[in-house]
Amino acid sequence: MSATAGGLPRRVGLTLATVQFFFALSWVAYVIYLPALAATMGIPARWVVGLLIVDQFVFLLADYACGVWSDRMARLHGRFGPAVLAGTLVSALAFLLLPWVAPTGSAPLFVALMLLWSLSSSVLRAPPLNLIGRYVPRPAQPALVALSMLGLGLASALAPYFGLVLKGVDPRWPFLLASLALVASTVGIVAAERALQALPAPPAAGSADRPGWRVPAGLALGVALLVTLAFQQHVFLNSAPLYLRLATPAELPWLMPAFWVGFNLGLWPASLAARRWGAPVALSVAAATAALGATVAQAGLGLGPLVIVQGVTGLAWAVLLTSAFAAALAIGRGGREGRCAGALSSVLALAALSRLLLQATGQAPAAAGTTLHGLQAIAPAALWALAAGAGLMAMRPRRSG
Repeated sequence: MSATAGGLPRRVGLTLATVQFFFALSWVAYVIYLPALAATMGIPARWVVGLLIVDQFVFLLADYACGVWSDRMARLHGRFGPAVLAGTLVSALAFLLLPWVAPTGSAPLFVALMLLWSLSSSVLRAPPLNLIGRYVPRPAQPALVALSMLGLGLASALAPYFGLVLKGVDPRWPFLLASLALVASTVGIVAAERALQALPAPPAAGSADRPGWRVPAGLALGVALLVTLAFQQHVFLNSAPLYLRLATPAELPWLMPAFWVGFNLGLWPASLAARRWGAPVALSVAAATAALGATVAQAGLGLGPLVIVQGVTGLAWAVLLTSAFAAALAIGRGGREGRCAGALSSVLALAALSRLLLQATGQAPAAAGTTLHGLQAIAPAALWALAAGAGLMAMRPRRSG
């Protein structure tokens, strides 16, 4: 591969990271402004969680469908980048109109636009990863998956600060800027696909670059569900109460990003681990590390140690997420890369949906001292430990023939 070609995958990874950054920021702006937008239409605050549940349910179905669709588009037309851009234009327009429709008081129109945005935005999850699985040699895939996740990590780390910065800002401006930035960055996917198609085809399945371990696809999704359920519980339900034992609410925006700082710092080691050990081994080791981190976080060792532990747990999540998507692309190799990436994205949506349902029932967070509170405290460590054990036990040596 030439020097120019060698630098192309990195540029593709940066393009995907940029797309994911602006897409994640769009979601952050949506969550920040949704209660106020709903209030202008007379929608009670208690129904806001219900709207978010609807979003995740749409993601659950659409992410898998878009993954399958990207495989089909690649087979029939040789590319899917232009269709991804078209879907992004629809998504951006629906997103842009949300803060304009809300003041009219038309709740049905607002919900229709919300559903259109949720449905069409799924083109930005599995299909971009399909580019990596379809056109990039397998040894380089973990590094590009990790690089693409950098956008998500940076946006998540900045989310608490955006909550402070956007306070009192007219929502039409953030929605407009996020929509324009997302469309502009998605143009890069079309160019990236064309450039990748000009490279030599990746080695066929069965070449020497494949890892020595494999995990059955169904069990892999089961392990992925365990680790994502643990992530949702630890980050979105347990972290704030853990910090509030030792800090004030005003300090939370400066403490909560510790997990995502660790995540961003862990992406490069994550790619190395997935490539050197194979994704199943890296995932199992990272799950065990995350379980240990979640356990230590509950020990109440002090604010400084808690911040460090949260960072280490975030680093483990970087390895988990990178390994999971690298494994999904490997399992789908040969024309089902989008399907498998979409299935994993749907698992992530299912975990988020489960957490929101728990919140909607008023059970999260549970009152201190109750049995449910105790179960919620140990749930992340237990789920991550279970995933580590299941992953190791399920691995089967791959035949060399």
